[in-house]
Amino acid sequence: MTDQTDDTDLPQDQALTAAELKRLSPLDWARYGTQHIAYVRPVVVNGQAGVSIHAADGTPIGAAPSLDLATAAITQHGMGAALVH
Repeated sequence: MTDQTDDTDLPQDQALTAAELKRLSPLDWARYGTQHIAYVRPVVVNGQAGVSIHAADGTPIGAAPSLDLATAAITQHGMGAALVH
């Protein structure tokens, strides 16, 4: 990764070194992994429990009635599920 001030050029398909990770701006961190990492959150919709699926930057990208189905959807779309505490 080159030293650039334009946060829109964050590489999505390459691993970054520790030094490069330390130089990421908050915006870069929000975008890093957006295409490859998803997380789920419990939700209640119309009185029914379920889970919402979010990209790494927090963008909602789907929903499922159960954690198992949400994880399957994430995997099916070539993404990895991340644990969020």
